[in-house]
Formats: sequence, C-alpha cells, structure tokens
Amino acid sequence: MGLTKTEIFSEKQNRIANMMKALAHPARIAIIQQLLKTNTCICGEFVFELGLAQATISQHLKELKNAGLIKGTIEGTSVCYCIDNKVWKQYLKEMEGFFVSIESSENCC
Repeated sequence: MGLTKTEIFSEKQNRIANMMKALAHPARIAIIQQLLKTNTCICGEFVFELGLAQATISQHLKELKNAGLIKGTIEGTSVCYCIDNKVWKQYLKEMEGFFVSIESSENCC
C-alpha cells in the first residue's frame, strides 16, 4: 500500500480527515454516544453496554483518546473516561465549517 502523502494537503484538510478517521467506526460512535448520554465519567461499563470484548473496547478508547475526543482519569485500578469538552467543541466547529462550505447545486448529476 502506498503512502498517503498527507504533506500535499493543507493543515486543515489533514485535521478534518483525522477527526473523521477518529469517528469512522460504529463502536467509537457508540462509545461517544454513551459518554454524551451519561454526561459523566464511565469506568468499564462499556463491555456491558456495547456487548464487545474488553480488548476491543480498549482499542477504540485508545483511538478516541489519541484523537483527543475523550480523556481518562485513573480511579483505583480502573480508568474512567469522559468527553473532553474543549476538543469536542473544536471538532464541532471544524465539522460545521466543513459541511456548511458544501453548497448543494441542482445542476449536479
């Protein structure tokens, strides 16, 4: 597989692509929805709620954390996760700007 050549794209294009990549799996969407629904830190309840293996959930949590969408705090032997509101608002602003910039045209095929 070839290189992605991200250097030929603008910083903003790369940033939006990384944001979308972080959300590009249904398990990650479900995790985000669960965190938004509870509006609090969640420790280890994802296995029960989502019906996925702990290792699978851990991998998705890692991807979301690397993207900055969630943050985790250690409580005893577990890590509790919640939405990082600052980053979430930044994502919202970027995505809104991206979708608003696409104007529909009746002349399109």
